[in-house]
Amino acid sequence: MHFLGIDIGTYESKGVITDEAGRVVARAAIGHELSIPRPGWAEADANLVWWRDFVQLARNLLESPGVKPADIAAVGTSAIGPCVLPIDKEGRPLRPAILYGIDTRALAEVEELTRELGAEWIPIRTGCSLSSQSAGPKILWIRRHEPEVWARTARIMTSTSWLVYRLTGRVVIDHYTAAAYGPLYDLHEKKWSSRSAALICPEAMLPEVDWTSAIAGRVTEEAARQTGLAAGTPVIVGTADAASEAVSSGVLEPGDTMLMYGSSMFFIEICRSLPQSRELWPTIYLTPGSWAMAAGMSTAGSLTRWFRDQLSPMEMKAEMEAGPNAYQALAELAGIVRPGSEGLLFLPYFSGERTPINDPLARGIIAGLTLSHTRAHLYRALLEGLAYGIRQNLEAMERAGEPPQRLVAVGGGTKNHLLIQIVSNVAAREQHVVESGGAAHGDAILAAVGVGALRGMEDARRWVPESCIVTPRSDQARIYQSYYPLVRELYRSSREVAHTLARLGCERG
Repeated sequence: MHFLGIDIGTYESKGVITDEAGRVVARAAIGHELSIPRPGWAEADANLVWWRDFVQLARNLLESPGVKPADIAAVGTSAIGPCVLPIDKEGRPLRPAILYGIDTRALAEVEELTRELGAEWIPIRTGCSLSSQSAGPKILWIRRHEPEVWARTARIMTSTSWLVYRLTGRVVIDHYTAAAYGPLYDLHEKKWSSRSAALICPEAMLPEVDWTSAIAGRVTEEAARQTGLAAGTPVIVGTADAASEAVSSGVLEPGDTMLMYGSSMFFIEICRSLPQSRELWPTIYLTPGSWAMAAGMSTAGSLTRWFRDQLSPMEMKAEMEAGPNAYQALAELAGIVRPGSEGLLFLPYFSGERTPINDPLARGIIAGLTLSHTRAHLYRALLEGLAYGIRQNLEAMERAGEPPQRLVAVGGGTKNHLLIQIVSNVAAREQHVVESGGAAHGDAILAAVGVGALRGMEDARRWVPESCIVTPRSDQARIYQSYYPLVRELYRSSREVAHTLARLGCERG
């Protein structure tokens, strides 16, 4: 008996196959590009990226020794979210999907819906205020700005919904991801809000809502032909990538808090009841009766990638010539620089910022430059800027009355050991670093829950690997304590200039 998990990410998609004991017996990965057609926009092609990656990963994994399609007991999948993908009545995408909070095009619709529904009503019923992370305003944006697309739209999907649809023919979304479709999902009723839908789209356009590990359907003959899976294999509803990553890392009990170091930064804290916060994203979780506090920064790995691609030609050339990895080389350079980067502050708001400032017009800033600063200083300041943002989110969780108890670090960014140590120093908190199979591994775990191979989420910890602990260095923590208050002041004092620059940058000649 085996379980297949596939996760579609912002820049990379990954898949694993586990055996009945949770051991990963096969893994594969595929890279792809992020489409930025205009400043503030982020898109993906549902067929040429999402489904193509799924098919290729499934076929690659099923060719692994000792694995047969008939041995796959269930399939779980996750993907970036929340995304907005309109399809026609034949199930064909009508445009590229509009991505999650890194796409900030629908700011006018955020303001309009906030006025219409009420700034007080929205967080009470949906958990949090509207922002660039919310899917509802983006649906309204399509309706307003692309009437020819809207006239042909039969259903609205997110990324995971699209994969499940291609596999089973069913249009379904899990409660956790639906809650990110603000303001369309009512947390208290656990269903779509008719009041919100009246302003955005007919409820009939939205997917059915079900629990993450529920069986959505079975692999169709056509999907089997394309993927190599056996027709009739159960497929679970699935969820967003961050939630699957949390499962794979053992974030399962109240107080457990995941720090997902990916292209962006995502946080999930398990809570005993529905938390209250205007800064973060209180939400329903993966199983009946479970709750969580979610949060997210717009950049993380995408920012280190930008630095590598734009400012590190020597390191990239050396890597291409069989030299050290470019990221590793940059980390070694930055590791020599003293904490604080000799008087630099770096605001990492290159795609606006999500929590806790919720400002899509925020922009990146480097302050304190002198002629003595080098690329090494800049790169260390970048990592420190990310760490300050992480600390801000952890403090916002505490303000919400849900102090994180155990920090679990996961994702590709944990390979950057310098970054992880800087975060522990800045936050003065230890982190449990888990080198798991990531979100794809979480998908396989959830699939096993779905068919009863695991007795619910409480049994999932058996499949979670051991972690190592990164502890803060008190001497460096004291240095960062002097810098940290300046981060908020720099943002506050430069906000209006940044907003004006953002608007000027979006003007088209």
